[in-house]
Amino acid sequence: MPPWLPSALAAVPLCLLLGGGLYVGLVSHPDGGRPRASASIDSAPAPSRPQFSFSAQDAGQQVAPAPNEATAGQLEQDSGVRVLRPGGTDSPNSVIIRVPETGVVRLAAAPDRRLTERSRHGILPRIGDDGARPSQVYARPVAPNVAAAPVRVAILIGGLGISASATADAISRLPGEVSLAFAPYGGDLEKLAQRARSDGHEIFLQVPMEPFDYPDNDPGPHTLTTSQPAPDNLERLRWVMSRIVGYVGIINFMGGRFMSDESALSPMVRELAERGLMIVDDGSSGRSLMLPAAAGLRASALKADLVLDLTQRTDAIDRELARLEQQAREKGFAVASASALPLTIDRVSRWARTLEQRGIKLVPVSSIGQSRVQTTGSIR
Repeated sequence: MPPWLPSALAAVPLCLLLGGGLYVGLVSHPDGGRPRASASIDSAPAPSRPQFSFSAQDAGQQVAPAPNEATAGQLEQDSGVRVLRPGGTDSPNSVIIRVPETGVVRLAAAPDRRLTERSRHGILPRIGDDGARPSQVYARPVAPNVAAAPVRVAILIGGLGISASATADAISRLPGEVSLAFAPYGGDLEKLAQRARSDGHEIFLQVPMEPFDYPDNDPGPHTLTTSQPAPDNLERLRWVMSRIVGYVGIINFMGGRFMSDESALSPMVRELAERGLMIVDDGSSGRSLMLPAAAGLRASALKADLVLDLTQRTDAIDRELARLEQQAREKGFAVASASALPLTIDRVSRWARTLEQRGIKLVPVSSIGQSRVQTTGSIR
């Protein structure tokens, strides 16, 4: 027998004992081999109704609740929404998420069935049986304090609908208070008009009228002319009016000669007034008889005080905007017309950002037109 064997055999029981201990300590115990510490935890009473408010800007950031803020259950009850929760009708841990207003003013849906008339051309506007007028129903809403502001300006930008990209640029860059006028020609006109209204812009429709240099300068195939019989002009007008829905009124597209001819102009103005539409003269012709022809009719009408962009230069447009402000300060309000050209859109959008600092309110054209009717009882 080797001399070391007895010692080795004697060590076997000791190895088995140590191995068993290690197995119990490291394997069979759930915390075997892990460092452990014990500490007492004091429980604090939970608040009776913890509440949190979140906004889009503060997403992920806890905001202190406002005093006396309503619970989720109370808000649900007030809004008429019923929420079923397991284990109770209200949850003390309900989270109230508040989404801030987007700032877009919602216009009335169009078309309003009360204000529609079927024709061979399509849908035409009309005064509803209840007396509702397109000039009022489709107008951009204005807060009473804004409508009564001591200094107000309004701008109507025309020429939309011909170029989809230019139209989209005007809709997105101009404030919602700026009114937009669509030409009756161009593809996808209805879709573009509804997009403008969805973004908070009230819309007008441009009616092509004969200029002094017609036909060298031709507003299009449905132009109202002084040589046409009145019934033919009215048919052309009805075709134009059927192109889109939801517009507040009309504004001339060119028309120096047509608007200076009372016999040609009067049937058109009467047709528009009887349909409850607002009538706007863009101010481009000093010989226009648009407002005199409308005198005595129960409709809203006005003439623009100036055209902003007869000269397509930055300094010229800025100068006209300054004139617009000056006229508004002198008489309380002023209206301008312009075209949807890139430079015009850029200058008007920049100018509009600074109006509030100068104590001037930008309002839609309908706001000034309606206030004048309420004051005078007729078109002026």
